[in-house]
Amino acid sequence: MALVGATALVATSVTGALADGKKAEVLHWWTSGGEAAAVKELAKAFNDAGGEWVDTAIAGSGSTARPIGINRIIGGNPPTAMQFNTGTQMNELAQQGLLRSLDDLAKEQDWKSVLTPAFYQAIQFQGHIYGAPINDHGQNWVFYSKAVFTKAGVTEEPKTWDEMFAALDKIKAAGLIPVAVGGQPWQLQSMFNAILLGEGGKELYGKVWKDLDTDAVKSDKFKHVAEVFAKLRNYQDPGSPNRDWNVATGMLVDGKAGIQFMGDWAKGEFIHAGLVADKDFGCILGPGESNFMMGGDIFVFPVLKDKTAIDAQTLLATVIMSKEGQLAFNSKKGSVPVRLDVDTSKLDACAQKGLNALKDPSRQILAPDVLTPQDIVQTEGDLIAQYWTTPSMTADQFADQFAQVIEQAK
Repeated sequence: MALVGATALVATSVTGALADGKKAEVLHWWTSGGEAAAVKELAKAFNDAGGEWVDTAIAGSGSTARPIGINRIIGGNPPTAMQFNTGTQMNELAQQGLLRSLDDLAKEQDWKSVLTPAFYQAIQFQGHIYGAPINDHGQNWVFYSKAVFTKAGVTEEPKTWDEMFAALDKIKAAGLIPVAVGGQPWQLQSMFNAILLGEGGKELYGKVWKDLDTDAVKSDKFKHVAEVFAKLRNYQDPGSPNRDWNVATGMLVDGKAGIQFMGDWAKGEFIHAGLVADKDFGCILGPGESNFMMGGDIFVFPVLKDKTAIDAQTLLATVIMSKEGQLAFNSKKGSVPVRLDVDTSKLDACAQKGLNALKDPSRQILAPDVLTPQDIVQTEGDLIAQYWTTPSMTADQFADQFAQVIEQAK
């Protein structure tokens, strides 16, 4: 998608001197087909505005790329900008004074008025803004292949877990893979969280991830969520351990698997493959409570001394937060713009379903990365993966260990 008017927008927001070949090394982990297409749009926007994008893409997930970037920042060799997930991941660097405050830029461009209050708060640490948000990712989607559903005789979109398991049984009987699973801790945690929000409900989800309420974790309702999650083991294939998420998405694209629990970055892979939402693939916020688990990505800007590099940071942050930059990037990424004033009428059917949910503040649910300290998120993710790969572990044992992680962290 062409970024019409990006240069003009930047010229109104930043002095002309900034738009003069400012080089920016941008560290990120967007390397799949859909992700790379989205990055290309953002890089084009920055270059069209007078910058020079230098791409440092680290294959894998954020858990691989983040330590590399953090070590560079701490070691005195920082990139110009670095990707983080929206939320608490940036806090330690900000606390150490290693990130540039964006307070002045955010005030000048009035970021507060164009972001949801929750996201505006999520880019801050101790009252100062350190992140430029690029997207709003729905993290609790269930995507399904319409071709596989048709072949298996599944005629209705599952609205309950009973209907979901009945559909999975039909897919299995048809000789296809019911659930495309990427057996990495962060992916399994994403699947568990989707079930926790949909089947457990937003009240339980909030008690677990926001309040860190161990009584809620030990409740029968939480254990029921754990049992639903564990039952899905029976519908994976032997190749699931350590499978990358985009490879799992490719199983739906190729008509080999029925469903995938994944954030809407998976939709970027469908789009990249030429598939059309509501025609070739479907999307469900659920089954269960139909809420939108809000996460996303931000860019942070390490403290630099060189004025030209600082100017490049300002230009990049401005492009990231422009309406045109947001629309071009998110059209390919599968997410929706984090700005509330972007015309999203031409985004696909799944995006429209998500945007409709986001119109209701009661359905806007923050992801654990925004709500919860990172050490707890990561430790619980490892535990969830252990539970998935240990059929002998009961839901009671899992709940007890989940609660212990919280208790030890307090």
